[in-house]
Amino acid sequence: MNKNILYIAVAVIVGLFAGWLIFGNSEIDVDASKDSSNMSDSHNHSSDTANQMWTCSMHPQIMQPEAGDCPICGMDLIPAESGAEGLALNEIKMTDNAMALANIQTTVVGSGAPSDEDGMISLSGKIATNEENNAVQASYFDGRLEKLNVSYEGQKVNRGQLLATIYAPNLVAAQQELLTTTALKESQPALYKAVRNKLKLWKLSESQINAIETSGKVRDNFPIYATVSGTVSEVAAREGDYVKQGQPILKVSNLNSVWAEFDAYESQISNLKVGQKMMIVTNAYANKEFDATISFIDPMLNNATRTVTVRATLKNIDALFKPGMFVTGKLKGESKMNDDLITVPASAVMWTGERSLVYIKTNPNEPIFEMREIVIANRNGENFRVKEGLENGDEIVTNGTFSVDAAAQLQGKKSMMNKSKKETSDMSLSQMIIDLPSSFQKDFEKVLTSYLQMKDAFVSNDANQVAAFAKETSKALKSIDISGLGKMEQAHLNKTIKMFDAIVENDNLENQRDHFVILNENLVPIAMNIENVDPILYLQKCPMANKNKGAFWLSKDKDIRNPYYGDEMLTCGSIINITK
Repeated sequence: MNKNILYIAVAVIVGLFAGWLIFGNSEIDVDASKDSSNMSDSHNHSSDTANQMWTCSMHPQIMQPEAGDCPICGMDLIPAESGAEGLALNEIKMTDNAMALANIQTTVVGSGAPSDEDGMISLSGKIATNEENNAVQASYFDGRLEKLNVSYEGQKVNRGQLLATIYAPNLVAAQQELLTTTALKESQPALYKAVRNKLKLWKLSESQINAIETSGKVRDNFPIYATVSGTVSEVAAREGDYVKQGQPILKVSNLNSVWAEFDAYESQISNLKVGQKMMIVTNAYANKEFDATISFIDPMLNNATRTVTVRATLKNIDALFKPGMFVTGKLKGESKMNDDLITVPASAVMWTGERSLVYIKTNPNEPIFEMREIVIANRNGENFRVKEGLENGDEIVTNGTFSVDAAAQLQGKKSMMNKSKKETSDMSLSQMIIDLPSSFQKDFEKVLTSYLQMKDAFVSNDANQVAAFAKETSKALKSIDISGLGKMEQAHLNKTIKMFDAIVENDNLENQRDHFVILNENLVPIAMNIENVDPILYLQKCPMANKNKGAFWLSKDKDIRNPYYGDEMLTCGSIINITK
C-alpha cells in the first residue's frame, strides 16, 4: 500500500514537471511574441504618423502634413500614398501590374529620321471659306418679303437669279415718280435723270427701269435679283419678314477658291515664308496631293495655343474641298535639323499650350519615371524633333504617357497639371516679420482706405473707378516718409507705387488685374505688420487667379468678393489670415 502511494506521488511530480517544461516556455514565448508585436506595431504606427501626408482627391497637387480641408475646393483631405524609398524628389515608381494595365511602353531615343521625310515640316489644319470671296445680298430698300426663293444654306445661286419678291412702299412711290417725270423728260431732263439715278442706287437695272416706263404701270411687288454668284452660307431673313434698307437677306460664299488654314508652332515660324510652296493632302482623297502656296502668316501669336495661323489659297473649281475638312500641309524645312535634333514619337509628348512634356525612365532596371520639359523644333508626320531637354540614349514613355502623368499627380509629384511638388505657403506673405515705425503705421492706414475702395472697384469690374482709386492711393503712398524703413521695406513700397501708377495708366481691366497681382505681393507683407488696424483686414486668396498660380488681396469684409474675376466667380477664394 505504501509503495503504491509512493509510485503515484512520483508520477504526479514527474507530470507536473513535464507540463511546466512544455506549457510554461510556450507562454513565455507567446508573451514575448506579443510584446515584440506590440513594440513593432507601436513603432510602425508612430513612423507612419510622422511621415503621413494628406492630399485632395480632386486637387492632387495639394500636399499637407495634417488632415483637414482642401484649400481650393473645401473637400476633406485623404491620406497620400507614401513615397518609395530611394526615389528622387519628383520620381515615381509604378508596379508591374499598373504598367501592364496601362499598356505603358518606352523607347530609347536618338537622332535621325526616315530619309523620305528629311527636313520636311508637317502642319495640321482645315479648309475654310475664302473670306475675300464672301458677299452679302442685302435689301436696298425697306419692305416686306412676300416670297423668298432661296431659303436654305448650301443652295447655289447665280448672278441675275431671282432671289425674292418684296413689297416696298418707297419703291412704289419712286415708280410713280418715274412715270410722272417721263412725260417731262424733254422739258426737265435733269429731274428725269435724277429720278432714274435714284432707282439705280436701289440696284434696279436699266432694263427694269425701262420696263416700268414702257408699261406705264406701277408694280406693287418688286423682284430682287442676285448680284453675285456662289453658295448660300447663311439665310438671314424669312418670308413675311420686314427688312430695313441695308439689312442682309443672304450671305453668299464663292467656293471656287478656299483657304487651307494651319496652326504652326512657335518654333516652326523661322521655316515659314509667304510665297513658299507646300503640298496638301487629306483623308478624303488619300491618293491625291495638291500644290499650294503660303499666302498669309498671321503676325499675331495665339497666347493660348502658342501657335500662328498659316494660310494657303487653293483653287476649288471642282468643289473637292469642303469648308471644315481636315487637311495636312507638308513643306521643306531646314535639312540640317535632321542631324542636330532628336526625333521622338508624337505620342510621347504632352502639350499644354505653354509646355511640352515627356516622361523619362530614370532607372533602366525598374519602372521609375520622372517628368521632363522639352523644347520642340517642329513636327514631321507622327514625329517631333526636339531642340532641348533630351539626349541620345534617353529612354522615354511613348505609350501610356497620360497614365504615368496621372500617377504622378496622385502622388503629388511634378506633373502636367502642377509644375512643381513644392507648394508656395499661403502664410508666407502674412508671416513676414517687419518692424515698422509707429508714425509710418499711422500714415499707412490712410493708404489702406483708398486701396480697399480700389479693390471694390475691381469687384464691380469698373476700370475707370479702379484707375481713379489707384491714383488716389499712389498719391497717399508717395506722401509717406519712408526714409526710416529698411532697404527691403523701401523696395516693397517702391514696387507697390509703380504698380499703382501702371494701373492708373492702363484702362484695360485685365491688364489692371495683372498689375494688381504684383501690387499685392509687395503691399501685403507691409499691411500685415500694421498693428491695431481698424477695421480688421482679411488676407484672402483665389487659387485660380494669376493663371492658376493663385493671387492675394486684402479685404475688410469676411465674405469673399473676388477682385480678379468679379461676377464671373465672385465667391471663389478663402481667408488665409487676418491682421494683428
